[in-house]
Amino acid sequence: MPVWGVWMPECERWGFGCAPTARKVRNIGANDRVVVTTDDAVECVSIEGRAERLVGDGLEAMATAWAGKYHDGTQAETEMIEFVKAGAAYEVVPERAFGLIETPELFSTSATRWVWD
Repeated sequence: MPVWGVWMPECERWGFGCAPTARKVRNIGANDRVVVTTDDAVECVSIEGRAERLVGDGLEAMATAWAGKYHDGTQAETEMIEFVKAGAAYEVVPERAFGLIETPELFSTSATRWVWD
């Protein structure tokens, strides 16, 4: 299921939010293992990890980062932060990631794998 999210480099987490009643909330409750990928099939990165519900300072940081990325001036940035905080917010704790550039000249040499301990 596509969702908007934000990479938070300071904590090496990917954060996203959704409605508390969304099917993905029930799915994560049953199985917290997730995969996140970019929408770019040529320069692709996929992250495998576990989704953890955000509360407190973690929720505030993710909502602020999310609003900073998606704020387009149509509403106050503080309203966007409150909107994200009112829903179900998660961070993906990465276990491993894969990246590649799928062009003829780079495909065979660009594949990369990262592992988090």
